[in-house]
Amino acid sequence: MTRVLVVDDHRVVRAGLKALLESTGRVDVVGEASSGEAAVEKARTLEPDLVIMDLAMPGMGGVEATRRIAELGLEARILVLTIHDEDEFLVPALDAGAAGFLNKSVADTDLMGAVEAVVRGHSYLPRRASALLARRKAQGASKRRPGPEALSSRERGVVEMYANGYSARDTAEEMSLSPKTVEGYLARAKTKLGLRTRRDVVRFAIETGLLKADDAR
Repeated sequence: MTRVLVVDDHRVVRAGLKALLESTGRVDVVGEASSGEAAVEKARTLEPDLVIMDLAMPGMGGVEATRRIAELGLEARILVLTIHDEDEFLVPALDAGAAGFLNKSVADTDLMGAVEAVVRGHSYLPRRASALLARRKAQGASKRRPGPEALSSRERGVVEMYANGYSARDTAEEMSLSPKTVEGYLARAKTKLGLRTRRDVVRFAIETGLLKADDAR
């Protein structure tokens, strides 16, 4: 059973999300929060598997709340669920630590798919994510980092699987390597590319075409 914290400043929205999630029989909504401040505190005390985060709330907004929850070092994954367009908020949400981004307009059909993908360790991004991130990359071309061509074939394969949410053990099984060898390839690739976190790798993989937005689900 996936333990979920729902964060939204509208009580009716929280009630609707709770009903939708729990109707599947696979989710237990263990807490609700109506502000970013409350979300951080409840994430700390409840330690949910997933936080479903609204962005526009009085006081601390969802991006800052996402950043603070990510900094707690919990196992909780964060799925942003918002009415706001991804053009403005996708990159800040990913930078803050979100693993997924979903518009409320498609929540009735896509929410559970997003929840399941994020809980499994994958990313869940809108179909326009590739174009948005590529545009941001072009705007910052002066700070361009090396591309996939800087990687060996093994390093590239490990980066692709890591961006897709595979663990070192799973990647090792797929590539007929040892987990230690996989970790070595990943460490060298991160060093070459100037990357640190999994979300850095996911963004790089999408920007360079190693990972399509449709695959990041």
